[in-house]
Amino acid sequence: MAAKKKAKKGGGKREMLVVGSKVKEYVRSKGLMASGDLLEAISDCVHDMIDRASDRVESNKRSTMRPYDL
Repeated sequence: MAAKKKAKKGGGKREMLVVGSKVKEYVRSKGLMASGDLLEAISDCVHDMIDRASDRVESNKRSTMRPYDL
């Protein structure tokens, strides 16, 4: 799954939501290497997941996001 750079409504780059050292450590524990753009792609996936969950919460007229919203 190729991740594209997406900008916020105000423009600019999205904030990183993952801990790079932890992700790289986990990838290395699998005997693999992480490419330079992997962290940004994972962070973009997390942003998208939260955005979809947010839509679900709002459509259900709730204000608390729960694990099942993901």
